[in-house]
Amino acid sequence: MAFEGLSARLQEITRKLSGKARISEDDLKEVLREVKLALLEADVNYKIVKDFVKVIEEKALGQDVLKSLTPGQQVVKIVKDELVSLLGGEETKINFTPNPPTVIMLIGLNGAGKTTTAGKLANLIRKQGKKPLLVACDVYRPAAIKQLQVVGKQLDIPVYTNENTKDVNLIAKQAYSQAISKLNDVIILDTAGRLQIDEELMQELKDLKASIKPHEILLVVDSMTGQDAVNVADTFNKEVGIDGIVLTKLDGDTRGGAALSVKTITGRPIKFAATGEKLSDIEVFHPERMASRILGMGDVLSIIEKAEEAFDMEEAEKLEKKLKKQNFDLEDYLAQLRQMKKMGSFSSILKMIPGFNKLKDIEIDDKEFVKIEAIICSMTTEERRNPKLLNGSRRLRIAKGSGTTVEQINKFMKSFEMTQKMMKDMTSNKGMMKKMMKNMNIDESSLKDFKF
Repeated sequence: MAFEGLSARLQEITRKLSGKARISEDDLKEVLREVKLALLEADVNYKIVKDFVKVIEEKALGQDVLKSLTPGQQVVKIVKDELVSLLGGEETKINFTPNPPTVIMLIGLNGAGKTTTAGKLANLIRKQGKKPLLVACDVYRPAAIKQLQVVGKQLDIPVYTNENTKDVNLIAKQAYSQAISKLNDVIILDTAGRLQIDEELMQELKDLKASIKPHEILLVVDSMTGQDAVNVADTFNKEVGIDGIVLTKLDGDTRGGAALSVKTITGRPIKFAATGEKLSDIEVFHPERMASRILGMGDVLSIIEKAEEAFDMEEAEKLEKKLKKQNFDLEDYLAQLRQMKKMGSFSSILKMIPGFNKLKDIEIDDKEFVKIEAIICSMTTEERRNPKLLNGSRRLRIAKGSGTTVEQINKFMKSFEMTQKMMKDMTSNKGMMKKMMKNMNIDESSLKDFKF
């Protein structure tokens, strides 16, 4: 996650706070100093940090928080609330026009990931029941049109191109006409960028905006560029005018300052966050959920949404029947592994689980799951259904077929047997799930509208 360093620092601070029965003004000043340093190290704008810390101090001192029974927890809540506010306050959706097609214009510098983001956004919008059309308006960058066509083909989403002209206004108008005739209700324009902001780029974007009158202008920003990303966003907003921001590379090794500064500087909300390389790795930006992740409080709702999107209900029902019969085998394990992969990397999912950040000794390597899949795929159907058949010679054959060792297979099989036992315990003990949820501080009432 982009906030790895900041998250670790703030979690340590909130852990100290939560454990204190009493907090003095001196304690609070020390905590605020640490919060300030953590945010500055994360490359958050200095003025924003100063105001952020000032608000927390005023709220903590002005509400008799320090004299309450749980001052530490109340200060943590204030920090979280202000972090949510800093990130935008609430989720901001795309404003789809009641008279389609809705035109979305993506702008930004080269290297921010506009073309890939266009595909990701089209994919996400299609899941909402829309019928998007991608339009290649980057007529300068070599292979930009081809890249968009490849993305469109992978997603089975149509792409409009006209390589006989460099008039992007004409291309956009032609695409609009085609969208109407083909009943596409959303148009996504992938516009040209530059290595840096210049007058020619801004004028072209202004002309395109005046010509096509987009309903949404979304600025694609590379979050790994830190404060440069914020400066870019500010300039684009002043010159062209933007309705929202898409942050890319939030899964990278970056300090996260852009996400924490860009809303305050531009006054425009972060609408989407790209969290990986896959064309499905984009999500609506939820300020409250992101604040919870940063502070190590988990993000159960996002896990549930990912699960509902990725999991096949028919397969889930089959698994439920098998679990009731206590007949969970390696074929079921493989099916669940593949369903989980659709949700994203295992490490990113586990970080959303409340309390998981406290388990310091647990490290998740996603490559291990690739090995497990190879091991199971190297077995016969009979072996998957009846793992007791796996004697020494069979394990040696499987090791050679999967590019692993017998020792790794033995280790996996031991782990699988523990999983089988856990599944058996869960189906025979109805109170076990409630106990697990209680241990992870998950409120059942927050999950009442979701199906598992």
